[in-house]
Order: sequence, then structure tokens, then C-alpha cells
Amino acid sequence: MSPPRDYYTVLGVGRDASDVEIKKSYRKLAMKYHPDRNPDDPQAENQFKEASEAYSVLSDAEKRATYDRFGHAGLRGAGVDPGFANAEEIFSQFSDMFGDLFGFGGGGRGRGRSRGPQLRRGADTAYSLELEFLEAVHGVTREITVPRYAVCGTCSGSGAEPGTQPSACSTCGGVGQVIQGHGFLRIRTVCPGCGGRGKVVTSPCKECEGVGRTRVTDSLSVTVPPGVDSGLQLRLSGRGDEGDPGAPPGDLYVHINVADHERFRRNGVDIVVEVPISYPQACLGATLKVPTVDDEEELEIPAGTPSGKVFTLKGKGVPRLGRRGGRGDHHVQVVVAVPKKLSEEEEEIIRKLAELQDERVAEKGFWKEFLGRFSS
Repeated sequence: MSPPRDYYTVLGVGRDASDVEIKKSYRKLAMKYHPDRNPDDPQAENQFKEASEAYSVLSDAEKRATYDRFGHAGLRGAGVDPGFANAEEIFSQFSDMFGDLFGFGGGGRGRGRSRGPQLRRGADTAYSLELEFLEAVHGVTREITVPRYAVCGTCSGSGAEPGTQPSACSTCGGVGQVIQGHGFLRIRTVCPGCGGRGKVVTSPCKECEGVGRTRVTDSLSVTVPPGVDSGLQLRLSGRGDEGDPGAPPGDLYVHINVADHERFRRNGVDIVVEVPISYPQACLGATLKVPTVDDEEELEIPAGTPSGKVFTLKGKGVPRLGRRGGRGDHHVQVVVAVPKKLSEEEEEIIRKLAELQDERVAEKGFWKEFLGRFSS
């Protein structure tokens, strides 16, 4: 017995192939080697089973990771048997795919069986949550009210007036779908008579007018993690609109919008703040208390600090989302503040300082050298 072939080779894809590429390749091979297209052809049936075996492994993230690392032996060691005894097992495992390909459940086997009405999942809903700057940095729990469609309490979602029942759709016979096709290829479409539900309501519920759902308003508690920013969205599973009876509800997506701060500016996970200092502080140095997103921090300004100098406080920025953890940095840019008005005493002192500095510059011959460039 020959050893099994590499699954990537069987499907004709590279080892870095995406899930979409793997599925597309398998669909193509399944069409080519499907038993209904190749009756009484053992070789085609074997190739059909081989492609299905490869797809059953590579379409499963956990099995694919085991196979990539340890090969076929690794799958056996993990107790995984991806093989199929016959085509019926394949049709059963991948019924959705073969239904899409051939227009009915079982991929062509067991004609006459129907997949039944198509239950429609509830629609997703959205909510825009406005946050203050520091709420986004530190995280917050907010109570929100969200409108959505819920199951009608009067008819329990059937859409029929209490005491009556929906009847089977005469167009599709309760299947919810109609099949159109020519020769081998068939196309399944939603039944136009019942919209895919398989049933029609002859006596609509007065509360919901036969829809089976009513508009309600939910009160929810939303926990916003530290470090969120504008554009991020939170998903609350199952908090969207209700679907058909027996189908899952949709999800609620909370879109985050963060207001600007009067002093802080955010750059990714870093915070930037501008702090004014006086001319004497820049010349002589000083110890400042500067604001951060947590509290005030002491910052040593050395003598001779130029205006625009940036000092960094490590780990005092925004918390990082996800597994990485940690925080960004807090950048303090000091800017020498120039007063618009001076007292007589301040003006006298500054004039004296200007005279002293002019004398010092003159002693170094700076102006003489500078003006000499234009006199020659």
C-alpha cells in the first residue's frame, strides 16, 4: 500500500494557502471527481475521497497545525482519522458545500431529500458610544439602551394569531427553496412564495402583523477595556436582532468614538503634553510637576534646557490592548513661555539682563565677525 500523498499536493495549493484558496481548490476537485459525474469509475472515486480527506484536515485550523508540524504520523498520533469509508460519509460531513454545488442535500446522492427551510440568522445592529479621553485610556463600564427586534411575545415568533398555525407553503411544499436547473447543474433559490421560511401565515398576529418580531429597547452594560481609541468596535454576541425561530440572533457592534482632551494628545499608545516653563527655569533648571493620564509626576529640568525639548516618562502612557500588555510612554515637551505684559521691575531686570548678554556676545566678537562679512 503506497503512503498517502501530501495534502497540499493533493489540493494543488501551497503550504501558505489561505482558507479561501483551500476551499476553492477542493470545490473544483469535488466537481471534477464527483461520483455522479463519474459513475462506475473507481479511480475517480478514490481521487474524490483523497481530495475530501485533504480538505477535512486543511480546513480545520487545529488539524492543519498538527499536520504542518508532524505530517500524517502526527495526525495518527493525535487520534485523527481523516479518511472516509465511502462517498456518503463525505456528503454527510460537507452537506452544506455539496448542497451549494449541486442544488440539494447530499451532493447528488439521495435525490428527493430536502434540506428544509433556510432559517435566517438575526441581523447585526450597531451603537455609537461616545467616550471621554481619560475613559478610553483607563477603561469604563457604561449602561446603554439599544433598540432591536425581539421575538413577539404574543405569537412566540410564529407570526400567526394565537389559536392558529402557519401552513406549509404550496410553492415549495414547506422546503423553503425551489430548484432550477438543466442537466447536471442545478441552482437552489429561496422560495418566492414564503421567502425561505417554508410556511405562510394566513391569520397574522395583530401584535407583530405577521412578522413574528416586535421592536424593543434593551438596557445593557458595556465594559470598555483600557486603551481603546476611536474607530475600534466591540462585539456583543447575540445582542442583535432575533432571527427566525430556531436561528441564532445577530450581534451588536459598539463603535467607539473618543473625544479630544484639552491638554493631552494621543499618538498610538503614547501621550504627548506641552508644558510651559519660564525663562529662568530654562536657564537655571527646575523641578516641575507635570500632568499625566494618571496623576502628576515630578520632572527634573536641567539648566540650559532649550524651548521645545522633549522629556519621556517611560510606561506612563496608554495601556496596550491585547496580549502584549504594558503601556506606552508619556512625552513632555517644555516650551519657554514669553509673557505678554511686564511690570516695571520685571522690565528693568530684563533690560539689565539684555545688556549683560549683549556685552558677553560683544566680548566674543560675534557681531564684529558677522558684520565684517557684509563690509568687504
